[in-house]
Amino acid sequence: MTPPDELRSSLMQLLETEALFGIRELPVRRGVDTAKPARPSREVRIPSAPAAEPAAENNTARLRVLDEQQVKGCQKCGLHQGRTQTVFGQGHPSARLVFVGEAPGFEEDRTGLAFVGRAGQLLTNMIQAMSLTRDEVFICNVLKCRPPNNRDPAADEISACSPYLFEQLSIIQPEVLIALGSPAAKTLLNTGESIGRLRGRFHDFYLSGLPGVGAAVPLMPTYHPAYLLRNPADKAKTWDDLQKVMAKLGLTARKRT
Repeated sequence: MTPPDELRSSLMQLLETEALFGIRELPVRRGVDTAKPARPSREVRIPSAPAAEPAAENNTARLRVLDEQQVKGCQKCGLHQGRTQTVFGQGHPSARLVFVGEAPGFEEDRTGLAFVGRAGQLLTNMIQAMSLTRDEVFICNVLKCRPPNNRDPAADEISACSPYLFEQLSIIQPEVLIALGSPAAKTLLNTGESIGRLRGRFHDFYLSGLPGVGAAVPLMPTYHPAYLLRNPADKAKTWDDLQKVMAKLGLTARKRT
């Protein structure tokens, strides 16, 4: 039996993390979601800072060409047969921080936007807890098409689609990457290690696609928001990971209200 002091400490840590992730009370009933997630624009946004506009405009144009000329019409694997549309990703074209998930789900396939369902709402809360907005980061997936029944991506699908992801990252040139979940972390790091063993520390990711070639980008693997919805106790671990990223970027956590 867990000692009362240890149980109290664990509960307080959970409540603290829930509050930081925008959740003010614990749910009474399971499976009921009354939150209405914000719908981000599919367009890559141009930042307002004048000094950043030329690079951002160039990146926007390059990302648009990649999306419209390669991704939207892609038929490299069988997933194109069942998709409603591709999900390229969206956000800041010169983002300092990029989030990479595994694949679109039902809502993403329907809207053409990355992370807009329940997991997307939690990701939005996580980003806000880092004192950022979705417009200031870039959010995408390894796969650009939804796998049937939201199953894990297959090896041949990752092989066919991941070059688009690597090209996106090469264009954006982020300072830090966050891999959300095992498939994203394994793809970006070319490893078979579990997310439980990978998370909690930075790994080197090379934009060149070749280990040791060019500058390395710090990559933090952490749990996928969909996993956290099923396993809320691991939100505290995820917050630890996000705090390491914040320290790397010089960010300060938002104040609780």
